[in-house]
Amino acid sequence: MAETKVDQELQLVTFKMGKEEYGVSIEQVREINRVIEIVRVPKAPHFVEGIINLRGSVTAIIDLRKRFDITPSGEKEDERIIVVEIQGRTLGVIVDSVLEVVRLSGNSIDDVPPSIAGLDSKFLSGVGKIGERLIILLDLNTILSINELKQLDKSVKA
Repeated sequence: MAETKVDQELQLVTFKMGKEEYGVSIEQVREINRVIEIVRVPKAPHFVEGIINLRGSVTAIIDLRKRFDITPSGEKEDERIIVVEIQGRTLGVIVDSVLEVVRLSGNSIDDVPPSIAGLDSKFLSGVGKIGERLIILLDLNTILSINELKQLDKSVKA
Protein backbone atom coordinates (compact mmCIF):
# COMPACT_ATOMS: atom_id res chain seq x y z
CA MET A 1 0.00 0.00 0.00
CA ALA A 2 1.34 3.45 -0.92
CA GLU A 3 2.18 5.90 1.83
CA THR A 4 -0.23 8.83 1.98
CA LYS A 5 0.80 12.44 2.65
CA VAL A 6 -0.63 12.15 6.17
CA ASP A 7 1.57 9.10 6.91
CA GLN A 8 4.78 10.79 5.78
CA GLU A 9 7.10 12.54 8.18
CA LEU A 10 9.72 15.04 7.18
CA GLN A 11 12.74 15.95 9.29
CA LEU A 12 13.99 19.48 8.65
CA VAL A 13 16.87 21.73 9.59
CA THR A 14 15.26 25.12 10.19
CA PHE A 15 16.99 28.47 9.87
CA LYS A 16 16.29 32.19 9.60
CA MET A 17 16.87 34.49 6.67
CA GLY A 18 15.62 37.99 7.29
CA LYS A 19 12.46 37.72 9.39
CA GLU A 20 11.27 34.40 7.98
CA GLU A 21 11.88 30.81 9.00
CA TYR A 22 12.94 28.28 6.37
CA GLY A 23 13.52 24.57 6.36
CA VAL A 24 15.43 22.05 4.27
CA SER A 25 15.38 18.28 4.41
CA ILE A 26 17.91 16.96 6.90
CA GLU A 27 18.83 14.32 4.31
CA GLN A 28 20.57 17.02 2.23
CA VAL A 29 22.44 18.59 5.17
CA ARG A 30 25.99 17.35 5.77
CA GLU A 31 27.05 19.73 8.53
CA ILE A 32 26.65 23.22 9.96
CA ASN A 33 29.61 25.53 10.55
CA ARG A 34 30.39 29.06 11.65
CA VAL A 35 31.27 31.37 8.77
CA ILE A 36 35.01 31.25 8.12
CA GLU A 37 37.20 33.23 5.72
CA ILE A 38 35.83 32.92 2.20
CA VAL A 39 38.05 33.40 -0.86
CA ARG A 40 36.33 35.49 -3.54
CA VAL A 41 36.06 34.05 -7.05
CA PRO A 42 36.31 36.50 -9.99
CA LYS A 43 33.25 36.88 -12.24
CA ALA A 44 31.07 34.67 -10.04
CA PRO A 45 27.31 35.36 -9.84
CA HIS A 46 26.40 38.02 -7.24
CA PHE A 47 25.09 35.40 -4.78
CA VAL A 48 28.28 33.30 -4.83
CA GLU A 49 30.43 34.46 -1.93
CA GLY A 50 33.43 32.39 -3.02
CA ILE A 51 35.13 29.19 -1.93
CA ILE A 52 36.46 27.69 1.30
CA ASN A 53 38.76 24.82 2.17
CA LEU A 54 36.48 22.35 3.93
CA ARG A 55 38.73 19.62 5.33
CA GLY A 56 40.86 19.52 2.20
CA SER A 57 38.02 19.95 -0.31
CA VAL A 58 37.38 23.20 -2.15
CA THR A 59 33.71 24.03 -1.52
CA ALA A 60 31.66 26.79 -3.16
CA ILE A 61 29.71 29.07 -0.81
CA ILE A 62 26.38 30.64 -1.81
CA ASP A 63 24.65 33.37 0.15
CA LEU A 64 21.00 32.25 0.07
CA ARG A 65 19.89 35.70 1.20
CA LYS A 66 21.44 37.28 -1.91
CA ARG A 67 20.06 34.48 -4.07
CA PHE A 68 16.53 35.22 -2.86
CA ASP A 69 16.94 39.02 -2.45
CA ILE A 70 16.45 38.85 1.34
CA THR A 71 18.01 41.52 3.56
CA PRO A 72 20.32 39.88 6.13
CA SER A 73 19.38 40.29 9.78
CA GLY A 74 22.68 42.01 10.51
CA GLU A 75 23.68 39.65 13.35
CA LYS A 76 26.99 38.46 11.89
CA GLU A 77 27.90 36.30 14.91
CA ASP A 78 24.80 34.13 14.35
CA GLU A 79 25.47 33.52 10.63
CA ARG A 80 26.14 29.92 9.69
CA ILE A 81 27.21 27.93 6.67
CA ILE A 82 24.98 24.92 6.11
CA VAL A 83 26.92 22.39 4.04
CA VAL A 84 24.44 20.64 1.76
CA GLU A 85 24.32 18.15 -1.06
CA ILE A 86 22.68 19.64 -4.18
CA GLN A 87 22.48 17.58 -7.36
CA GLY A 88 25.54 15.52 -6.44
CA ARG A 89 27.61 18.54 -5.40
CA THR A 90 28.65 19.64 -1.94
CA LEU A 91 27.98 23.36 -1.44
CA GLY A 92 27.81 25.70 1.50
CA VAL A 93 24.88 28.06 1.93
CA ILE A 94 25.04 31.09 4.23
CA VAL A 95 21.99 31.85 6.38
CA ASP A 96 21.33 34.35 9.20
CA SER A 97 21.07 31.67 11.90
CA VAL A 98 20.28 27.99 12.35
CA LEU A 99 17.37 27.29 14.68
CA GLU A 100 16.69 23.60 15.23
CA VAL A 101 15.83 20.23 13.74
CA VAL A 102 12.08 19.59 13.60
CA ARG A 103 9.82 16.77 12.52
CA LEU A 104 6.72 17.56 10.50
CA SER A 105 3.98 15.11 9.69
CA GLY A 106 2.62 15.18 6.16
CA ASN A 107 -0.66 16.71 7.29
CA SER A 108 1.29 19.69 8.73
CA ILE A 109 2.64 20.60 5.29
CA ASP A 110 0.60 22.63 2.82
CA ASP A 111 1.28 23.17 -0.86
CA VAL A 112 2.80 26.50 -1.87
CA PRO A 113 0.00 29.04 -2.30
CA PRO A 114 -0.22 30.04 -5.97
CA SER A 115 -0.22 33.74 -5.14
CA ILE A 116 2.83 33.67 -2.84
CA ALA A 117 4.76 36.92 -2.85
CA GLY A 118 8.52 37.26 -2.69
CA LEU A 119 10.43 34.10 -3.48
CA ASP A 120 9.96 32.54 -6.87
CA SER A 121 7.73 29.58 -6.02
CA LYS A 122 9.91 27.18 -8.06
CA PHE A 123 12.36 27.26 -5.12
CA LEU A 124 9.67 26.15 -2.65
CA SER A 125 8.32 22.69 -1.88
CA GLY A 126 5.65 23.65 0.66
CA VAL A 127 4.81 25.45 3.87
CA GLY A 128 5.11 23.65 7.20
CA LYS A 129 3.01 24.50 10.23
CA ILE A 130 3.96 23.98 13.87
CA GLY A 131 1.35 25.67 16.03
CA GLU A 132 1.40 29.32 14.93
CA ARG A 133 4.82 28.99 13.25
CA LEU A 134 5.09 28.84 9.48
CA ILE A 135 8.21 27.29 7.96
CA ILE A 136 8.89 27.91 4.28
CA LEU A 137 10.22 24.64 2.84
CA LEU A 138 12.97 25.10 0.25
CA ASP A 139 13.69 22.71 -2.60
CA LEU A 140 17.49 22.94 -2.69
CA ASN A 141 17.66 21.10 -6.00
CA THR A 142 16.08 24.10 -7.75
CA ILE A 143 18.07 26.98 -6.25
CA LEU A 144 20.68 26.84 -9.02
CA SER A 145 20.13 26.44 -12.76
CA ILE A 146 22.17 23.98 -14.82
CA ASN A 147 24.25 26.90 -16.17
CA GLU A 148 24.86 28.24 -12.65
CA LEU A 149 25.96 24.78 -11.48
CA LYS A 150 28.39 24.53 -14.42
CA GLN A 151 29.75 28.01 -13.59
CA LEU A 152 30.22 26.96 -9.95
CA ASP A 153 32.01 23.80 -11.03
CA LYS A 154 34.46 25.92 -13.06
CA SER A 155 35.01 28.25 -10.08
CA VAL A 156 35.81 25.38 -7.73
CA LYS A 157 38.25 23.80 -10.19
CA ALA A 158 39.98 27.10 -10.98
